Amino acid sequence: MRNLLTLILVLPVAALLILLALANRAPVTLSLDPFSPEVSAYSIQLPLFVVIVAAIALGLIIGSLADWISQGRYRREARDRKYEVRRLEEEAARLRAQVPVSTLPVPYGDQAR
Repeated sequence: MRNLLTLILVLPVAALLILLALANRAPVTLSLDPFSPEVSAYSIQLPLFVVIVAAIALGLIIGSLADWISQGRYRREARDRKYEVRRLEEEAARLRAQVPVSTLPVPYGDQAR
């Protein structure tokens, strides 16, 4: 089922990317010099679809990084709680080991009738 869902999502996206690449093959000049874009030492000729796909990928990376940074406090809180649970479980095991078995309460359902 999961493979089918992946296939249903990936095939249309792949088809759109192929159509985008075929429709936008014309070269464009990508220049990083705003003062003289015609004669720039910092320019490169690329197909337009490469520029579009690179811009989308860069946007996804920057957005994901911003989201990851903004969720840092929740990851830190989860990590702290994990350590707290581990500490409390060890303390409970240590306390159980100190109590004699005969004084422990019998769990419900284990009582002899």
